[in-house]
Amino acid sequence: MRIVVLDGRVLNPGDLSWAELQALGPCEIYDRTPPQEVLDRARDAEIILVNKVEIRRETMAGLPRLKYIGVLATGYDCVDVEAARQRGIVVANVPTYGTASVAQMVFAHLLNLAQHVGEHARSVAAGDWTRSIDWCYWEHPLVELAGRTLGIVGFGRIGQTTARLGLAFGMKVLSFDLAPPAMEGVTPVDLATLFSQSDAISLHCPLTPQTRQLVNAQRLSLMKRSAVLINTSRGALVDEQALADALNAEQIAGAGLDVLAVEPPPADHPLLTAKHCYITPHIAWATQSARQRLLDIVVANIRAFLAGESRNVVN
Repeated sequence: MRIVVLDGRVLNPGDLSWAELQALGPCEIYDRTPPQEVLDRARDAEIILVNKVEIRRETMAGLPRLKYIGVLATGYDCVDVEAARQRGIVVANVPTYGTASVAQMVFAHLLNLAQHVGEHARSVAAGDWTRSIDWCYWEHPLVELAGRTLGIVGFGRIGQTTARLGLAFGMKVLSFDLAPPAMEGVTPVDLATLFSQSDAISLHCPLTPQTRQLVNAQRLSLMKRSAVLINTSRGALVDEQALADALNAEQIAGAGLDVLAVEPPPADHPLLTAKHCYITPHIAWATQSARQRLLDIVVANIRAFLAGESRNVVN
């Protein structure tokens, strides 16, 4: 079957090999595909792979040979899954590949918020230590994580891995989930309790109509003034204007965000200039190890499909 990768650049900017995928059949790989070129590039494909390129009902109607859509990610909202099901097109994703990497990014943000490593490094590079009359100095209060409370919203694989890291740092851990699995050392609580008692809150839930803007002005008002918010999940879980307002009013102490509702963000996005807000460009998933696992699973999914088996099918 002919395979077309419509936007493979972010998964593989050149440090991985496509050889295993290319061994499955004729394969064309595009770094990026603008919407107006999707039909031309994928017209004769039986298998297409996408990351953020949208495949909607009208697109599928123009791809009569299409039998399989592989999403190069866990989230598959870029595909009209119901339309695919009606047309007999299989849709598969990669449900777990970056658990350790995403949890690691949570603590990269949390440690930065606690000790302001980047800002202190920039201060030293600017000559502030050279000019200091003391042998050390700090630009911001430094926070020890041991004994502080970490609240985790969404207690799936990534939430649980984040909890283990929190426990290793000596933190108390609270969790909220509709059906929270038991974990020693972790206390399940309701959302109001989690927001009001946590010193750091980390979001790990999917984006659904029920979770959209879950972090809103009302819930932000429950947080301690010394608390911080971390989001490595989905940007639209947060009312971004409400978060910017809370940060600028110093209603909470800071935020570490790896995701925004619109990516890339517009130049006038309120969080780009908010106080004590540190934003990374959606890279929690993107360690080389995690991307290699993702590519390996994508290939295994297609092999299973070609063998008439179902693997990581979402429809």
